[in-house]
Amino acid sequence: MKRRRDPLTLDLTPVVDVVFILLIFFIITSVFKKEEVALMLDLPTSNAKEIQIKEEQVFIELSVNKLAIKGIEVSFDSLEDNLKAIKNKENSVIVKIDKKVPYERVVKVLDLLQKYSLNNLALVTNEEKK
Repeated sequence: MKRRRDPLTLDLTPVVDVVFILLIFFIITSVFKKEEVALMLDLPTSNAKEIQIKEEQVFIELSVNKLAIKGIEVSFDSLEDNLKAIKNKENSVIVKIDKKVPYERVVKVLDLLQKYSLNNLALVTNEEKK
């Protein structure tokens, strides 16, 4: 004799399987966040050594007509306010500069960094292809 199942109960095994497969799918297809980048820059190449990036470092990006700090587009006045607010002057300042940026804009950013005694500076370049 066969037992009859209660019509109101559901077998949850297939539901758990589907949820598990969806979870795996989303984990595999997700993009892991590397760093906040606001501007698309064409960096110059260099064969300098690679540095380790830490969370407390300040990122500045400079293009021909835009400026960003920590992944947010700002003006030069706003950049100065952000640099003034930095308490630990020993933190590294990572600067990404597009290779087509006029020298005057680069000097303006470097002057602001010097004004607020942020001297631990690193310029980011692309790796030189051999």
